[in-house]
Amino acid sequence: MALGTATDGYELRFDAGRICLDLLSTSHPGERLDSVEPLRAWITGSGLVPPGTPLAHADGSWLGGFRELRDCVGVLVRAVAKAQAPGPGYERRPHDLALARLNEIARPAPPAPRAVPGEDGRFVRELDRPPHCAALLAAVARDAVELLTDPVVRAAVRECEGGNCTIMYLDTSRGRRRRWCSSEICGNRERVARHRRRAALTRA
Repeated sequence: MALGTATDGYELRFDAGRICLDLLSTSHPGERLDSVEPLRAWITGSGLVPPGTPLAHADGSWLGGFRELRDCVGVLVRAVAKAQAPGPGYERRPHDLALARLNEIARPAPPAPRAVPGEDGRFVRELDRPPHCAALLAAVARDAVELLTDPVVRAAVRECEGGNCTIMYLDTSRGRRRRWCSSEICGNRERVARHRRRAALTRA
């Protein structure tokens, strides 16, 4: 599990297995992208841009774009997880607007990476120009498009079985037996609750 501390006590999680799913987790347990600073932290922590990439030009207008994309991804990924992928008559399904918007957001060209010598002489990655909001959104949207259209990856999408947890993740465990978004968080809570139930039965 990877965590990155953001503002106002929330922690940003980067353990869902895909950037688009990590974006989904920013709405649980509450809104984590409530200001520009957490968004900048998420953009860097998710690996969307190389470490050290200047993001001072990111402003409040970026928040709406990332939240909108998050909503579109959430509608589509949850439909896939429930085996409600579009089929015949798709245009009449309620998530057609989400798919159309996702494809539209994915159109701009994401920032191009390039290799440059680092301080120690080894090559490091940087972007060829300052990243703009539309380009970063496109990179996340394309990750979602790849997830939705790859049958192997799509079949591994799961929703956490933890109580009151709605986080989606990619199950790459052996035998596809992963039940929780995080064994340390929701898995541990379930184990503690199970222990308490057994203890209560013993006392009874």
